[in-house]
Amino acid sequence: MNFSTVITKSFQTDILIIGSGSAGSTAAIAASDGRHKVTIVERYGFPGGTSTQMLDTFYGFFTPSDSPKKIVGGIPDRIVNALNHSGDIFLRPNTYGAGTGVNYNPEKLKLVWDSLLQESGVQILYHSTLVGVEKVGETSTCIFFNKGYGFYSIIAKRVIDASGDADYCHWAGIKYERAGEKEAAQSMTTTFRMANVEQQEYEAAGGKKMLKEKMAEAYEKGTYGLPRKEGSAHEMCQPKCISTVAVKVVDLDPLDVEGITKAEIEGRRQSFIFEDFFRAEVPGYQNAKIIGLSHQIGVRETSRVYGEYRLTKEDCMNAMTFEDQIFLCGAPIEDHRKSDKGDSETFWQYVPKGGAYGVPYGTIVPKESQNTWVIGRCFSATHDAHASCRSMAQTMSMGQAAGLAAKISLDTDQNAKNIDFNKLQNALFAVGAILEMPQKIADTSRNGWENNK
Repeated sequence: MNFSTVITKSFQTDILIIGSGSAGSTAAIAASDGRHKVTIVERYGFPGGTSTQMLDTFYGFFTPSDSPKKIVGGIPDRIVNALNHSGDIFLRPNTYGAGTGVNYNPEKLKLVWDSLLQESGVQILYHSTLVGVEKVGETSTCIFFNKGYGFYSIIAKRVIDASGDADYCHWAGIKYERAGEKEAAQSMTTTFRMANVEQQEYEAAGGKKMLKEKMAEAYEKGTYGLPRKEGSAHEMCQPKCISTVAVKVVDLDPLDVEGITKAEIEGRRQSFIFEDFFRAEVPGYQNAKIIGLSHQIGVRETSRVYGEYRLTKEDCMNAMTFEDQIFLCGAPIEDHRKSDKGDSETFWQYVPKGGAYGVPYGTIVPKESQNTWVIGRCFSATHDAHASCRSMAQTMSMGQAAGLAAKISLDTDQNAKNIDFNKLQNALFAVGAILEMPQKIADTSRNGWENNK
């Protein structure tokens, strides 16, 4: 298609971020200091991606052990502190083995992302979908569709692909691996929230242990048609409300229009099966009802770009460190998969001794581009490593590094692969990033956040 004949408006920017999820929004904030124009484009009408569309808990800030260490800092702390200031977070210790979770109000988080992006001077363009890329040298012209404008273009010197599905890389011809080509792709999940839950009654009846037993029994008997025998339901910031990760949709391709359509329908169907189960079988849920489903079905992996470095399972499980590491991750491999036996349970494998590994800069730099970074779930990793390093504290850390790197790239007239890493490392330290394993055990006993900085 010759887009030049249908372009209705054209913008120019220095740094373009495609996707305003936790990775993209953090990248935009990091890149903005007044010297360069920063633009973020999002297909929905609000920021946050997974953090506001379907989840309500940040994982990855702490190592999951009896002696948790806080291993993520910088701009991600600003996000949590803003939520804490208005009383919209609490800490849930080592929830379901994933480590201390930072539970938040996702609706308030939309406002926090909006506010921080605006305060940083970022140009925000919502309701826009990337439909093409034209490259001339190191300049990219990205074509978007908005139902009001029609097709419009943004000419950018640097691009950060935070789309989740590697949309920019796809249109720009940058190679990536499709999830499912080698190992079974992770399942998709429609999350749902329920109100009017009597939490004290639930806890008195056995809480998580009781729920696990009842789900397993119902799954084995087939009385409700549950898709799995394990799942989570946890308290929200809102009183008497819970949020779940229970639905499990497998064997459908989220990048195929028919596949994702079937997945959305199946996710909603399963959600209300779970509502029936909870109301009939779980103490404290007798009068509870679903009050909301995730904005779309949650997709864990689709496309993983081939970067200058590819994070591997061995890197994670051996707690590797790198000279050019840009953040830390201590999250276990949490693989929501369909096993060889045909069941749909979650596979867990932990970094030994409650440790953490470093993630090198090369994982966010595509091999086949000079002016691009990839962050979020499309960064460069194998299936297993991706299943560990996809927590939102880590995706925010990727964004923090990419935003600073893009800014340095323009300041020094260097490309993404050749920027002075010492400058990037100093910039990361300056904003409060944590690049080495701390010795101090984090205090996760309180609901507050300031004491964990």
